[in-house]
Amino acid sequence: ACFSDFTEMMRALGYPRLISMENFHTPNFMLVSEVLLWLVKRYEPQTDIPPDVETEQDRVFFIKAVAQFMATKAHIKLNTKKLYQADGYAVKELLKITSVLYGAMNTKGVEGADLCEEDSSKFKFDLGSKIADLKAARQLASEITSKGATLYDLLGKEVELREARTESIARPLEINEAEKMMKVAIDCVREQVQKTKDMLNNVALDEASLEAKIEKRKLELERSQKRLQTLQSVRPAFMDEYEKIEEQLQKQYSIYLEKFRNLTYMEQLLDDHRRAEQEMFEETANMLRLMQSRLKEEEQHLLKSGNNDDSDVEIQEDEGSDSEVEDRQIPKQRAAPETLLQG
Repeated sequence: ACFSDFTEMMRALGYPRLISMENFHTPNFMLVSEVLLWLVKRYEPQTDIPPDVETEQDRVFFIKAVAQFMATKAHIKLNTKKLYQADGYAVKELLKITSVLYGAMNTKGVEGADLCEEDSSKFKFDLGSKIADLKAARQLASEITSKGATLYDLLGKEVELREARTESIARPLEINEAEKMMKVAIDCVREQVQKTKDMLNNVALDEASLEAKIEKRKLELERSQKRLQTLQSVRPAFMDEYEKIEEQLQKQYSIYLEKFRNLTYMEQLLDDHRRAEQEMFEETANMLRLMQSRLKEEEQHLLKSGNNDDSDVEIQEDEGSDSEVEDRQIPKQRAAPETLLQG
């Protein structure tokens, strides 16, 4: 019965979707948050409750904000735990808000049970337009209380003021004193008028002096402009010499550029030549090291072969041709480093 009342009230209030009992068999926080946000907007369209409910913290903040809003604005106490469950228990909490809105709609003479979905959308409970009236009423109430307090204080002094007023009224009016007071007032007014006239005269004098200064400055400006034009038209005497020296400077600069380029080119060639000599020196040093290592290996080989047995000597005699070839090659190899050193 509670759930059927909730669905009928939501349909009467103009909720755009159809809500069934199956939606709340399992926790459905998205639907609950959507319904809460719609009810809050229906209660006050100008609320700024954030609709983000993706994370757990956002959901908790959303539920707290809605509960606080309904408690302060509509005096409706909601159970935040049941709303966070988003199941059948949450429907009872939602029913508290819907019943208030439904009752407010019925007070205007509209029967929600007989209205269809299209007709129910026409009836909107809008409290946003009443906020300005509420503020104005509060301001008027504060003004009424302050003015009432001041009026009470003045009424408390009325006893003394009444006696002074009656005495002043009962006292006879003296024409001489009244005439004196009027003359004093007239003199004061005349003094003020004279002061204003003097100020106007001073303003006129200041205006005339300022105009004279402006004319003087204009004449000075015209003279300065004429002098400037004459100076611009006259050619200085040293301009011919300046132009000649400038031409010579251009020529000297071109010569300087040419010599600077040649100098940089020669320095580049010198660096390349030194680099090539360094490379050749390193190559010769490497060749000498290789030749020395080969000579040492051949000497060691000859020493080992001299210490062998007679059979080895015979074999070497048979192979004398090969040793002779090697002996011929050794002087050639020794002669090579000497030629390299000479080179």
